[in-house]
Amino acid sequence: MKKFVYTGILSLFILLNYACSSEDSDFNITPSDPTSSTVTAATLLNVSYGSDTDQVYDIYLPQNRTLATKVMILIHGGGWTSGDKADMANFVELIQQELPTYAIVNINYRLANDTTSPFPMQLDDITSIINDLKTRNEEYIISESYGFLGTSAGAHLSLLWSYDYDTQSNVNMVASIVGPTNLTDEAYLNNADPTIQAYIDLLGLDLVLPFLEQFSPYHQVTTAAPPTVLFYGGQDPLIPNSQGTSLSDRLTNLGVTHEFTFYPEEGHGWGGQNAIDTWTKLKAFVAEHH
Repeated sequence: MKKFVYTGILSLFILLNYACSSEDSDFNITPSDPTSSTVTAATLLNVSYGSDTDQVYDIYLPQNRTLATKVMILIHGGGWTSGDKADMANFVELIQQELPTYAIVNINYRLANDTTSPFPMQLDDITSIINDLKTRNEEYIISESYGFLGTSAGAHLSLLWSYDYDTQSNVNMVASIVGPTNLTDEAYLNNADPTIQAYIDLLGLDLVLPFLEQFSPYHQVTTAAPPTVLFYGGQDPLIPNSQGTSLSDRLTNLGVTHEFTFYPEEGHGWGGQNAIDTWTKLKAFVAEHH
């Protein structure tokens, strides 16, 4: 592994729930003619998939791709209210370096606020992105086989969309790094933490169990769920330990292929050797299942 890849890993999981800023830009490479003997790599930035300024994605297309080239979709965190696709830049570099045959789609989505719930708005945005990728798959020269990698709130969205919104079974695998899984967890509903309560309040004024279950991966997962890989920290101030362990247990009971890694001393993000361990396991899982 090259030195800069290790450097990227070491900083990969720090402050997953905070946003970074980035400047908009247009296409900087034009895809080659698919009839040519060599299909060149292409990067298209801020591709619009809706009318809102947040409804854009970046797509990184590898050299010599075909209509069988698989796609990794990256979803940033930020408590459903903040964050940006720029937060996932290190993952883009790692995938390009170590999984070079995959196309990468790094997305933004509309952000929630005091008057706008994240659900189902942000899940609808992911559906719009999938529909856009399918419409353009011959233009991009990619397949309709997708994998998801999300962090924090983006991991929640990745899991939930893969479990409940993938009506055509196009998702081959999904990865959650410190993602919420069960909004009905007593650790959330009876919490005494103002930060956690702020996220719960964000979901709306009339919270009832059916609503919370509807938007919880734990409650929506079925035996048809795609292979799932989970990473959680035992000292996470935002994600109770039960969020990872309960979903892992449910996947086991349902017979869903999955892996679960728990780092007892880590929080809501980590660096160092555990970050390297996370990437090593994640890369192997992607290679096997996607």
